[in-house]
Amino acid sequence: MHRIFRFAVAASLALPLTAPHLVSGETSTIQQEEIPGKALIGRWDITVDRNGKPAPSWLEVKLSGYRTLVGSFVSTEGSARPVSEIKYENGKFSFSIPKQWEQGDNDLVVSGQLAGSTIEGTVTTPSGETYRWKGVKAPYMKRSAEPTWGKPVELFNGKDLKGWKVPAENQWQVKDGILINPRAGVNLISEQKFEDFKLHIEFRYPEGSNSGVYLRGRHEVQIMDTPQDEHPSSVLYGGVYGFLTPSEIAAKAPGEWQEFDITLVGRMVTIVANGKTVICNQEIPGITGGALDSNEGEPGPVYIQGDHGPVEFRKITITPAR
Repeated sequence: MHRIFRFAVAASLALPLTAPHLVSGETSTIQQEEIPGKALIGRWDITVDRNGKPAPSWLEVKLSGYRTLVGSFVSTEGSARPVSEIKYENGKFSFSIPKQWEQGDNDLVVSGQLAGSTIEGTVTTPSGETYRWKGVKAPYMKRSAEPTWGKPVELFNGKDLKGWKVPAENQWQVKDGILINPRAGVNLISEQKFEDFKLHIEFRYPEGSNSGVYLRGRHEVQIMDTPQDEHPSSVLYGGVYGFLTPSEIAAKAPGEWQEFDITLVGRMVTIVANGKTVICNQEIPGITGGALDSNEGEPGPVYIQGDHGPVEFRKITITPAR
């Protein structure tokens, strides 16, 4: 057996390297060819014109193999969805993805074209509405130095809604030092905007409820009743919705006070849930569903989700970088 094995190995080593990716001429030819849609590769911050009202969206395009374009797409609602193939020809591109939370029975269809350093096109929803959109290259948001921190700012004063944008149909209320969202209604958005920061937030929710806190008004960290034995997911407790999955579900039981300590520097985020680091210095690729806008390079507010379920907060403290 040993002699046969040695003979087989020796024979295989003597064979010529004829695999396609190892053939000398073919490899150099492929490398020299221009990648179709090369200028499209990257991340794009998109604004959709929904009958005169701007709505944020996001697209990432990657190269798979030598010539195939794939990607990820965040529509004006829902989470990031994979794009199995982006068809590209003569500066124009298109792709379709199955519906998620949208109404209707069809796929969501996106078509567009390169327009200099930008992209533009149309999106057709599963229910048949077509809207125009424009996109710009998303900023890298890399920081050249470690942040120095300023003074903490109490966004919730324990008395009233001062410092928050309060819509006319507001259902939020303050009672006994607690900020209460008693039912699904409007979201709460801070008047102040921030760039890089540390955020400490204490909250509790009843069984089965769902909320979230948006960083810069664009990246949702999920607050959701999730059992600790649930398999972690980006759409469950402690995840960055649709993008980053926590290492574990560190949630407490419904009705108990809980806390997040979140540090956001550029695109890099660390999330500590109830004393456990569940996401450690990971990059947030783009905006999440429900974002206020897609202007990722700009400062943004803290935004508390109130359109899902009941939730209460007793402390919301932000420490901005100087």
